[in-house]
Amino acid sequence: MAARRPWLANRPAWWLLFLAQLAPLGYLAWAVPTHQLGYEPVVDSLRFLGDTALYLLLIGLAVTPIQRLWPRLGLIDYRRMVGLYAFVYASLHLLLWLVVDRQLDLAAIWEDVVEREHITFGVIAFLLLVPLAITSTRGWMRRLGRRWKQLHRLVYPAAALVVLHYFLSVKFDTRTPLVLAGVLLLLFLARPVTRWLVAMRRRPD
Repeated sequence: MAARRPWLANRPAWWLLFLAQLAPLGYLAWAVPTHQLGYEPVVDSLRFLGDTALYLLLIGLAVTPIQRLWPRLGLIDYRRMVGLYAFVYASLHLLLWLVVDRQLDLAAIWEDVVEREHITFGVIAFLLLVPLAITSTRGWMRRLGRRWKQLHRLVYPAAALVVLHYFLSVKFDTRTPLVLAGVLLLLFLARPVTRWLVAMRRRPD
C-alpha cells in the first residue's frame, strides 16, 4: 500500500504559496503611487518591505514546531521557500535604503551603520541571513551535513536582531514591535516544547 502524501505536498499548493508571497510587491507597486501607505514613498516602502520580511521570517520559524505536532500537513516542504522570500524582501529593504535613501553615498552609509543603533542591528541581522540563503539548497545540505543545522540556527539571533531593529526604528508607537517580540519569544519556546510533546507521544504506554 502506497504511503499517503502530506496534505499540502502538491504542486498547486506550492505555486499558490509562491504567488501569494509575491503579492506584497504587487500591493506596493499600487499603494505607493496612490499614497495608500502614506505620503513619504521611500520611508513608507522601506517600512513595508521590512515588515514583510519580518512577518515571513516569523512564519518560517513557525513551520518546524507546527510540523512536529501535525506532520500530515507537509509544511516542511515550504519552509525553504518562505525563508528565501523573507531574504528577498530583506534584500529589497536594504537595497532601497542604500540606493534610493542614501544614494550609494558610502560616507553617509557608514555613518548610519556606526552611529544609528537600529541600522547597526539591521545590517548585522542581514549579514547573518546571507549564509542561510546561500546554503538553503539540498546540495549545500549534503555538503555541510550536520553542520548545516548548526549554521541555520543563526536564524534565531538574526530574527531577534530584526525585531530589535524594528523596535529601535519606531519613534512613537512601539506596540507592534513589542507584539512581534512576544511572538518571537513564543516561537523560541515552541521548539523545545513541541520536541518534548513528540517524545511523549512516542513513549510506550
